[in-house]
Order: sequence, then C-alpha cells, then structure tokens
Amino acid sequence: MKRIAIIDVGSNSARLVIMEIHASNACNLVYNQKDPLRLALKTDKKGYLTEEAFTATTNCLKNFASMCRIFQADEIIAVATAAIRNAPNGAKLAKAASQASGINLEIISGKTEAYLSYLGVINTIDVKDAVIFDLGGASTEVILVKDRKLVDSVSLPIGCVNLTKNFKLNNAADPVALNKMRRAINDQMQKAPWIAGCGLSLVGVGGTARSIGKIEQKRTKYFTSKLHNYQFGIQDFKEWYKTLPGTTLATRRRIPGLSNDRADVIIAGSSIIKALADRSKTRKLIVSGCGLREGLFSQYLHEHTDRPLITPNILETARENMIHLYSPDEEHCRQVARYALQLFRGWQSLHKLDPVRWEPLLETAALLHDTGITINYYNHTRHSGYLIENGKLFGLNHLDVVYTAILAAWHHGVNRGYLRNKAYRKLIPEIDLKRLSNAALLLALAECLDYTQTETIETIEPAILNGGAVLTLTAARTPAVELQQLQSMTKWFRKNMGCSLTVVVKEGK
Repeated sequence: MKRIAIIDVGSNSARLVIMEIHASNACNLVYNQKDPLRLALKTDKKGYLTEEAFTATTNCLKNFASMCRIFQADEIIAVATAAIRNAPNGAKLAKAASQASGINLEIISGKTEAYLSYLGVINTIDVKDAVIFDLGGASTEVILVKDRKLVDSVSLPIGCVNLTKNFKLNNAADPVALNKMRRAINDQMQKAPWIAGCGLSLVGVGGTARSIGKIEQKRTKYFTSKLHNYQFGIQDFKEWYKTLPGTTLATRRRIPGLSNDRADVIIAGSSIIKALADRSKTRKLIVSGCGLREGLFSQYLHEHTDRPLITPNILETARENMIHLYSPDEEHCRQVARYALQLFRGWQSLHKLDPVRWEPLLETAALLHDTGITINYYNHTRHSGYLIENGKLFGLNHLDVVYTAILAAWHHGVNRGYLRNKAYRKLIPEIDLKRLSNAALLLALAECLDYTQTETIETIEPAILNGGAVLTLTAARTPAVELQQLQSMTKWFRKNMGCSLTVVVKEGK
C-alpha cells in the first residue's frame, strides 16, 4: 500500500488530497484539505506577489507538509498555477515556500495545466466531444476535445478573482465596469477561435462551475448533491444569470447553494461561463468534480503502474476499482456477472430490456452485488446499493447509478421499501420499476448459479422452447444447492416473464 499526496496551489485556493494505492492498484481518497489563499488578490499594482502572499503560501505548505507526515504520505506532488506563474516574483515565492516546507513546489505552464485538467475529466466523465474549461482564480484553461482526444487548448489570463479585483465587482457591480469586464472576456475568447459555434457540451472544472452546479441543484430540488457529471441545460443557467449582476454581496450570500467564500467572485466567474456558452452555442453544461489534481494522479498511476494514461473504458475501470476495494470474493462476482449477461442475451424476448441501456447496468450491479458484505453481511443487499449510490462509479449518469444500486439492492428479491424516502423515487416511472424487477431477477438467478461460490456449474445455456424458458446446465456433479436456489426463483420468474422455467442438468467432464 502506498499514499500519494497531491497539492495544487491555485490562484483562489490551495488544496491537498492524499490518495491511497492498494496492492491491487485500487485507489481511494483518504484526506482532503482546502486553504482559501486568494493569491490573485495578494498582488501589488505591478503584479508582484506581496509579502502577505509569501507568508500565506509558506504557512499553507507547512501545514500541508504536517498533514502529509501525519497521514504517512510516501510521495508528494505539488504544483502552482496562474497566480504564481504570472507574477514576476512567482519563482521566488515558490522557492521560498519550498525551502520552508520541504515540499518541492513546481510552477506549471498554462498548457500543462490544461492538459492535466483534460486528463482529470476524460478519465472520469464519459464524453466524446466537448469543450472543457478549468476556471480558476487568475486563469481559465479552455480545451477542445474530439473523439476523447485533446485537439487544442489555450490558457486565458482571466479568472474569477483577478476579474473581480480589476473591475471591483466584489459587492454590487457597476454597470459600466461590468460591460468593460464582458468586453475584456470576449477579447480573450478570440484566442480560441475553434470555440465559435462548435455546439459542443461545456464541461466545467473548478469552484465556479461547482458553485453554479450547486445553485442549479438547489433551484430544481435535484435528487442528489453529487456534483461530478451533473448535467443541465445551459438555458437554465442563462435565465438565472440575468439577475445575478444586479445583486449585492449580501444578497448573493443568501443564494441557496452558493457558499460565502464564492459570493464575492461569482459574478466574474459566471460571466466567463456565460461568454463561453454564448460563443460556443452549447446547449448543455456538465459539472466535473475532477480536474487538475485527478489529472496529476492519473499521470502518476500511468508512470508507476500498468494503468493507461487515458482509460479506454471509464465504467469498467471504475467498477474494477470498487471490486478491488469492497468485494470479498472477486471471482464469484465476475462469475455472477458472466451468468447474468448470458441470461440477459438468451432471454431477450422475455424480459424485453434494451441492451444498450440495461446490459451495462446489469453487469455493473452483478460485479458489485456483494460489496455490501464489507459493511455487514446482514442486509448486505441494501449496503451494496448504498455503496453503489455513493461510490465513485464513473461512466454512468446519476440516474443510471441509482438504477444500478436498485438492482444490487434487489438481488435477493424486489423490496420497494428500499425506495422509501429516497429523493429519486418520483423520477422512476412504473414501467421502469417493472424493468428493474426483470433485471434484478436475472441477477438473482445468476447468483443462484454460483451460490456455493465453487463454480460447480461448467456452462449454462438459456433458451426459449415451446413458449417456456429452458435453462440447461452442464456440471460434473449434481449442483444440488444451486438447483435448490433456482427452485426458489420459479414464482418470481413466472410472474415477471409470463412463462415457466425448466432447468435441465447435463453431465459434464
């Protein structure tokens, strides 16, 4: 087991995350700390970082170094971005902070920052073509992605903190200053001509994007507070933005979902997003909770393990990580998943589930159906549902994560009590509850086929014969326990599939 600390000294805040890498290469976050440095505000008229900036950064890194020792981090990766990069004395500050803390603080270029943000997004959100933007305190990195590849990028010297400072927008925005800021933003957008009219989804990284996501979730009473991969129509944001510039700081602090430390810079930050949306003619905004730090970690894993730099299948990688973290018997889970997919394909005309939508959900639920045993064997189906709902199951949208959780929670039988008091219950139509029951039945049958977890059954062959379902098993000896469990499923099967289930056992090798 190894622990890697990653530090990002940004223009608005500094963050420390500590990731744990297990022997299986499964990873999980074990510590997270934020320091609201606001370095973009701590500059003089000539752009030099002030003595206050030196002191604050040094103290921050000392504190981070202390936490790295407490959490026994084996390696520390630390980078500084726009505020330090753009200041004439930025290198001097980085050197002073490094010497005082013992942490090597590397100043990275705008291109590198853009690339790392791209890695953080593309490895955690299933998007093929998009415009990614990483909106920080003193810069905004804009990245064009086509077919999951970085095609072009630019680092613009505009951020939520330096624009707020330069145009004095922290309280009520003066209309003249606001118009000047908008012109300044649009001038910077000319550096990325490939944005114009592209129509691609915007993927937002950084505190401003997250804040807008939180506000939208509160406004619509969204069923979860999960921000990563939260998607909504850009027109909803534009409607809300119309009233924002006319508000006072006190008013903004009362906006549901907006934190106090973002209230002063949200006008400038959201104005950048509005300009990006207008210029690109996008229809959708996607919030990413992953960016530069996750990109650094992806780079580290690629250099020190067999993990590819760009994961070819986000969902597969995410569920493999969860299997390694939580599943007590990995091979049993994989066998159940194999059986579940065979049953799904063999009885397609009975369950009538769309394979494009439901196969990934069923396979994921099957692979993770026993993860809840890590919490407690009793009621582990519910615990599995909880872990799926709340784990880092990248590659699925929020509602599909919920559906996957329900499948795992129902693999011992449909229990609508699991949905009681769930905020998402009203989003699930009755027809989908029927579909969930059908898919959960297939998962339950698949588990029955390896109930002893000894792989007694060699092969299975689901078929439909004379209007009934037939399941032919090949085994070297009679799989008595598995047959008994299958017998307990016959009532559920007839109710859902509308026909009987006949099980035939053939002698194998």
